[in-house]
Amino acid sequence: MNKNLTFIFCFIAVFVLDQWVKQLTLGGMRWQSEYFDLTFALNTGIAFSMLSFLDHYLKYFHLVFILILAIYLFWQKKFLKEHIVAFGIMLGSGCSNLLDRFVHGGVVDMFFWHKWFNFAIFNVADVMINISVALIFIQEIFLKRRSKNDRMD
Repeated sequence: MNKNLTFIFCFIAVFVLDQWVKQLTLGGMRWQSEYFDLTFALNTGIAFSMLSFLDHYLKYFHLVFILILAIYLFWQKKFLKEHIVAFGIMLGSGCSNLLDRFVHGGVVDMFFWHKWFNFAIFNVADVMINISVALIFIQEIFLKRRSKNDRMD
């Protein structure tokens, strides 16, 4: 598959999945268990509600951050091509959360882990951002190791 199509597919798939789960949550989807709940929370900050004092200005910082990342990736084309899936996932997730900030005044969160400790409430996009970062680290470790082994042969 063409690298551009791969990026677009990953971006759209994550964006649509995250927005769909958020719409279900906004529509009243709830579930409770001993370890984990599906609930609704509007996070007006970033992770763990940090920077929520920035109020509606935070969405503009979020927008600038995504634009800086996009410009960096355009400038570092080789790095982007090596991690096209991860960056498609990451930017799709970031844009989905950004849309929430503009439409709902904060990011819609719904997953709440509460066994042994009260962990943060998060959403699909948050999980996908973590997965994309892990993919980049894993690929970098194995790419570096593979290229080092190739030079030794």
